[in-house]
Formats: sequence, structure tokens, C-alpha cells
Amino acid sequence: MIDRYHLRYFLAVIDQGNFSKAAAFCNVSQPTLSVGIAKIETMLGQTLFLRSNRRVELTDAGARLAAHARRIEAEFAEAERDVAGAELSETLRLGVLITTPSRWIEDFLQDRRATGIRERVEIVEARERELLDGLARGRIDLALTIVRADTMRHEQHILFSEGYSLAMSSLHRLADRAIVTPDDLMNEPMIVRRHCELLSETSRYFTARGVRPFFAARTTSEARALAYVRSGLGVTVMPDCFRAEGVVRPHLPDFAFTRDIGLVYAPHSDASKLRGGLTVQGLIRAVENRAA
Repeated sequence: MIDRYHLRYFLAVIDQGNFSKAAAFCNVSQPTLSVGIAKIETMLGQTLFLRSNRRVELTDAGARLAAHARRIEAEFAEAERDVAGAELSETLRLGVLITTPSRWIEDFLQDRRATGIRERVEIVEARERELLDGLARGRIDLALTIVRADTMRHEQHILFSEGYSLAMSSLHRLADRAIVTPDDLMNEPMIVRRHCELLSETSRYFTARGVRPFFAARTTSEARALAYVRSGLGVTVMPDCFRAEGVVRPHLPDFAFTRDIGLVYAPHSDASKLRGGLTVQGLIRAVENRAA
């Protein structure tokens, strides 16, 4: 029989990333934790983790067990809360796409503080594919991310749709134009947003039109990209939701890419319960207000 502490060991390895950190988190020795994981694997007749010197990864069997383990642990916590008659603090593990404005999350957190919501939130920032992997493997409960056709296997809720456009300094010589063509940018330095989900498509768009720019900076930070743009270092392509003082957003002709932003729920999560909760309602409100 699988005991609760076995599942806690198992979930700790997922959340902490390796056996040594999981053992410290569970306040047991690493051999004790390893024996616990081995017992589960023996009882199920399945290998749960692929082990290496640096990290561990869930097997397909481990990913399937993770979804059940999350639900079971949540039921245990709810039973304890109900019997004790106490408001035990729950934790919502929220994945956030790194190519979304930080102001969305800032508004969300300020709203939580103002309304006195007690539920704890653990925020995990990652790329789109990493978030989907985290959902599937039970590492996060829901994600604020891009919603695509291939995410239909997860329950989802689209919040809004948007396009992409140029970001340039309000002091730029072309700043008064509503549309800026590739020919206008022939000799303009550009900023590379390394995590942009349209990086390849943007490169092909300009290359096909004979624009091979000098790249003045490459960054993984959206805030840094906006700072570079505002200072006049170069221009870049960003989702329309990125707005900042001193930055204008002219459009590119025939650059018709769009993205749907929404919430994607993990298989182990009760999506209807999360949507009805104050925390997720506050998140939706913050994002929709900014998008508007």
C-alpha cells in the first residue's frame, strides 16, 4: 500500500528538482527518501524517475502518478482543514509566461494584498513549452500563457487576443508614423528579444525583405528590451500588450501574427474550482484590465 509519506517524498522530488533537496525539504535523510521512492516503484512495477548526476526527470508513469498524487494530497489537506475547523493556508502554483508584461502580475499581487486573500501563491516564470511540460507533469496548477490548438488536451480559458508590432522610442525619427515599413528600417539597429515566440518568423520577415540589421543588443528581459528601445538604442518587435512611457508602437505591413493569451489548467487541477476562487478571479481581472 502506498502511504501518504510516500506521495510526499515523490512530490518533493518533483518540486525540488533532485533527491538531496527533496530529502532536506521533507526533513529526512536522502537514503530514507530514496528507499521511499523505491518502495513506490516496486509496488507499482514502474520506474518513476530517470536519474542522472545533475537532475531527475519524470518518466511517463511518473507523470501519470503525479496528477493523482496532487489530487490526493489536496484531499488530505482539505480533510485536515475541515476536521480541524481551521483555515489552513493553501498554495496555488502559478506558471507565468516570460513574454508577458510584469505589470500584470504586479497588479494581481497588489489586488490580493488589498483584498486580504490568504491563499499562498508560488509563481514559476518559464517559456511556453516549459509551462506546458510543468502542467503535464504536475509541477504547476495552472499557467498564464499562450493558448494554442495543441493545448486543447488541457482545460483552458482565453482572456484576450493580440497582435505584434514595432516598439521604438517616442523620440525616433519615425515615431509619428502609424505604419513603418521594412524599407524604413533598412539601416536601423534592432534589439533581439531572445525569448520571443516569434523570433524565427520575425527574422524571416525582415530577411525576405532585404533587411539585415545590426543587432545592438540581445536580451532575455522584456523590461530591459523596453529600456533599450526607450533610450534609442534600437527598435524591436513585441506583442501589443507591452506599453511604456517613451515607447511608441507602430505597425509593420503584412505582419499579421497574433497570439491568444489565457489560463491553461493542469490535468490534476479542478479548473472550475480554481476559476471560482478569489485568487484566479483576481488574476483574470488584472490581466483583462491591462489588456483593455
